[in-house]
Amino acid sequence: MNQAFDLYWTLAAFILTLFVFSYVLGDNPIFRIVSYILVGVSAGYLAVMVIDFAIIPRLVNPLLSTNSTERNLAIVPLILGLLLVARLFPRFSNLGRLPMAYMVGIGAAVTVGGAVLGTGMGQVKSIIAIFDFAPAGNSENGQMFRYVESAVLLIGTIASLAYFQFGARSYPQEKSRRRLWIEGLAWIGKIFIAITLGALFAGVYLSALTAMIDRMGFIWQFVVQFTPGMVN
Repeated sequence: MNQAFDLYWTLAAFILTLFVFSYVLGDNPIFRIVSYILVGVSAGYLAVMVIDFAIIPRLVNPLLSTNSTERNLAIVPLILGLLLVARLFPRFSNLGRLPMAYMVGIGAAVTVGGAVLGTGMGQVKSIIAIFDFAPAGNSENGQMFRYVESAVLLIGTIASLAYFQFGARSYPQEKSRRRLWIEGLAWIGKIFIAITLGALFAGVYLSALTAMIDRMGFIWQFVVQFTPGMVN
């Protein structure tokens, strides 16, 4: 029974993989079917995760709790949730502005806080740490490499920040422009930003290429497993 079940799932995965590769021939109904399946499965999985990890433990259980404090606190998200559902009805959609504003505010605060404390402060700490030139058993060449690495990192950081500095001084009868040294730093920062974006694109492309190789390997293994006479 388990072997037959595994066989059906393997066959389904093989067929869906071929459907995805059909996009090589252009956009077609077969590829759209796979896209719809992916979106539907993802939406269903997300709904189950929200119900299992958010609604039940954070809303249902507190409402059914014997603790009056937890029960009273759970009324607030219940009311906000009901107001959010009201956006599905055009006549009462204005009632959903309050929970939407609350969600956007919380999301913005979490994003900004994470960017400042997680990314910004982490970047500053990394820059400070790399300028620790205390000898730690490194060779002279290793220390020289560390000096160069530190200088490149510092220049790249300052130049990249200068690229996003849009303040300009107004000149009489002339078009407003930034100072010359800011323009030079911005030009250097443009190079660093281009290198960074290129590296990110290469990483994304490599991930996609790895996934494609994995799927092609799966197809080959499927063909070898079910047609053993083809490969000897």
